Amino acid sequence: MDTIEEIRKRRLALGISLGQLARAIGKSDATLSRIERGRIRPSYELVQRILAFLEAQEGSAAPHLTTGDIAHRPLVTIESSALLATAAQRLEGGAFSQLPVVDGHRVVGSLSESALLRALATPDGKRRRVGEVMESPYPMVGEEFPAELLPALFSRYPAILVVRRGLPVGIATKADLIRGLRGRSFRRGVSP
Repeated sequence: MDTIEEIRKRRLALGISLGQLARAIGKSDATLSRIERGRIRPSYELVQRILAFLEAQEGSAAPHLTTGDIAHRPLVTIESSALLATAAQRLEGGAFSQLPVVDGHRVVGSLSESALLRALATPDGKRRRVGEVMESPYPMVGEEFPAELLPALFSRYPAILVVRRGLPVGIATKADLIRGLRGRSFRRGVSP
C-alpha cells in the first residue's frame, strides 16, 4: 500500500490542490492536511478512496502510450544495393542492432547484426550486397497503434516499423518500449 508521503507526492505531481482532493473524497482540507503531515492516521477505506481518485487522475493526465510515442525518428535505412561494409558502418555509427532495407522509398527487407556478422564472416563478405543477405521486412503499424500490444509482436520480431499515411517514419524496438514505459512508470505509483 502507498504511504501517506507517496500520496502527497502523487497529488503534487498531478498539480491537485489539497482542497480539490478534499472535495473529491468528501473530507475537509484540515483533515487531509493533518493526514499528509502524519498528525492523524486515516482509515483503510479513506486511503482507498484517495488512491482511487489519484489513479483516475493519473490515467487521464497520462494517456495511453502509442507506438508513435516511442518510435525512433528519423527512420534510418540502408539500400539493398549497398555493400555490407557500408551497412556495418551505419549500424555501428548509429548504435543500431537492425536496419530496414529499402529500394528507393519501398521497404523490401531488414538487416540484423546477426545476418551481417554471418555474411561478413565469409571470404567474400565485404564485397557482398545487403540485398543478398537481408531478411524479411519488419511488420508495419500506424503511429496510433497501442504500445501495450507491442510485446506480443516483439516476441516474434526484433523491430516494428511505424508508418504515417502508408510511409515508414520511424522504428520501434524493445529498448524503445522499455524507455517509453519507464517514462510513464509514475502512473501506477512505481518509483522510477
